[in-house]
Amino acid sequence: MEDKRERIIVVDDDITSLAIARKDLAVQYDVLGAPSGKKLFLLLEKITPDLILLDIEMPEMNGYEIIKKLKSTKETEHIPVIFLTAQIDPESEIKGLNLGAIDYIRKPFTRDLLIKRVSFHLLLEAQKKELLDYSQSLQNSATSSTGTSVS
Repeated sequence: MEDKRERIIVVDDDITSLAIARKDLAVQYDVLGAPSGKKLFLLLEKITPDLILLDIEMPEMNGYEIIKKLKSTKETEHIPVIFLTAQIDPESEIKGLNLGAIDYIRKPFTRDLLIKRVSFHLLLEAQKKELLDYSQSLQNSATSSTGTSVS
């Protein structure tokens, strides 16, 4: 059985940054690019990625507005988001984390750092899903053996 490659969407209005991140990650992952928040939400109507890499400074809709919208919608609230940005001040980083980002990678980034951080967070997400599935399985098992629901 072949392992399914994780799917990542990189959202950045800087075409060079978008191309570099896509190229660096494409060796291990299925990577899609979106040059704006609007394009991201069009993509999300068709697919659910395993992770989103999101720039902060973009026209029309910035990264903070995008993550707020992602985290406020049942269909997308579970998707992990990593900010990939040139902003280096601690306030921006804290704001992004408070809005629901799981990490913050500063540009310019190195290929190795990007791959390591992405693989680390994808592994954490896979383990989290595994624990939730196991917990649900135990709950279902307890329910079916007693005939009552367990809270």
